[in-house]
Amino acid sequence: MADQTPTKKIIEIDEQITVGALAELLSLPVSKLVGELFKLGVMATINEKIDFDTAQIVVGELGLEVELAKKEQTRLMRKKRDVTDADEPRPPVVAMMGHVDHGKTTLLDAIRGAETVKGESGGITQHLSAYQIKHNNRYITFLDTPGHEAFAALREHGAQLTDLALLVVAADDGVKPQTIEAIRFAKGAGVKIIVVASKMDRPDADINKLKQHLVEQKLTPEDYGGDTIVVPVSAAKGQGIKELLDMILLVTDVEELKGLHSGLAEGLVIESHMEKGKGRVAVALVEQGALRAGDFVRVGSTYGKIRTLQNTSGEILEKAGPSMPVIITGLHDLPDFGDEFEVVASEKEAKAKAAAAAAERRIGPATGATTSSELLRMISQKSQLTELNIIVKADVQGSLTSVIDSLKSLGTEEVAVRIVGSGVGVINENDVHTATTTGTIIYGFQVELPSAVKQLAARDKVPIRLFNVIYELIDDVKKELETLLSPEIIEEELGRLLVKGVFKTSKTGTIAGGEVTKGKLSLPALARAYRDKELLADNLEVTNLKSGPTDVKEVEKGQLCGISLKTKDKLNLAEGDRLEIFSRRTETRKL
Repeated sequence: MADQTPTKKIIEIDEQITVGALAELLSLPVSKLVGELFKLGVMATINEKIDFDTAQIVVGELGLEVELAKKEQTRLMRKKRDVTDADEPRPPVVAMMGHVDHGKTTLLDAIRGAETVKGESGGITQHLSAYQIKHNNRYITFLDTPGHEAFAALREHGAQLTDLALLVVAADDGVKPQTIEAIRFAKGAGVKIIVVASKMDRPDADINKLKQHLVEQKLTPEDYGGDTIVVPVSAAKGQGIKELLDMILLVTDVEELKGLHSGLAEGLVIESHMEKGKGRVAVALVEQGALRAGDFVRVGSTYGKIRTLQNTSGEILEKAGPSMPVIITGLHDLPDFGDEFEVVASEKEAKAKAAAAAAERRIGPATGATTSSELLRMISQKSQLTELNIIVKADVQGSLTSVIDSLKSLGTEEVAVRIVGSGVGVINENDVHTATTTGTIIYGFQVELPSAVKQLAARDKVPIRLFNVIYELIDDVKKELETLLSPEIIEEELGRLLVKGVFKTSKTGTIAGGEVTKGKLSLPALARAYRDKELLADNLEVTNLKSGPTDVKEVEKGQLCGISLKTKDKLNLAEGDRLEIFSRRTETRKL
């Protein structure tokens, strides 16, 4: 006899899903699902999202013949555009990667210095993550990716703009964990790597040892029989810079890089921030077409009309073509890193496309599922939530996860921690640059602080705090959060006075006399004036108490006294009115 046991229906969902969408998939009334969640301690509404684990639990509790499965996360990649006859050569886009303290910043400065035209005011803005230089009458675009995250995200978004990776490795230090991470990113992206052996002027520089390290990472140098180019440089002495730039152009010539220099522009946002006097500022990389000031653009889920278009030297541009990094203003909101932009025909079209992108983001899978505990906190939060911006760096991923999870649990209805950035490895210059633009405290857990980064942080007034014990780090963040809490106002009733006579009344003050009928009057104090049940005035400052002709600090119950009140408006106090005297103090609240 055949097995009659019904097979469970399998429903695929994303990492997180709204309550309404889950109810629809389960063919259940939303109210029933909300009720079941409430029993589990999750107070969610129809539009709130729950994570996959929470959804699994609630389906199990309902006893449904349904099994939930996670959808495979398909990575949306833009196809690389086919080259056409209308395309013209474009500059190469080079990603700068390397371990902190291996001389990458010095190398960048040397490259910029070697190619900066005399008379340029200000040069390149230090905090930008993209810039373009000219060498042998040809342009090269550099992307500075200290944390490597920018490089990875560029590839994930399918921009196909990164043509070459420069891996900076100190000849006196060799391959380090961050170097290995950079190699992994570059290899995963299928990008050609040029190794820059930096700090060759150091007495303990050993290029042969460095090459041996590279062989261990399956990057075999040319003179070892492989195809990895190694260029020795000394940025401090300016040696090898020209040769490096020549090599970049030589390697990229083989690729015959081309792009469309006319038509509506498309590209990618590399960074965005608020800037005094400019508002919302985005640094973007043009992939194709011609970008002009006055163009209407859709950028991720926001839009705008380009008010100013500048290169990374701050010069005003008429237009920008493929592979060119630009600074744009005029957007309605700050875009996210990695957001694609496109020029459209009108503001109406830009707004409609931005709205569609925003709607897609709301219903689409988000990075980092919302857990049930986070959901509860999110629902109960006030709209005026104050956030503490922090960047967390830790020695290993496990520690980083522990620290971040602990910090997220500190949030209340009023204050919460906002993780602006995080990562494994020492605190680097990119962390300081990010902290500068976001008003952030950098926390390091069992990591080092290089002296150059320490000096940069001191210059930019970025607080950096290092800890080796997780609880000490959490306590420090808790104290910072407590400073953001509005203080608790405590009022204490002192006494009551029945007005027997009014001696003087003006716009700024009132002098009266009466009998203390309850408690004890004392200074300093505030007062409320009542006529029967009607409140005449509040927050009146009691400036003086008199017993007969003598100034006193206290008056006991049953005694007669004079009282002076400071008022903002004229107070028409009369016999028979009462004054309720109280003290008010503020106390710092604790989490």
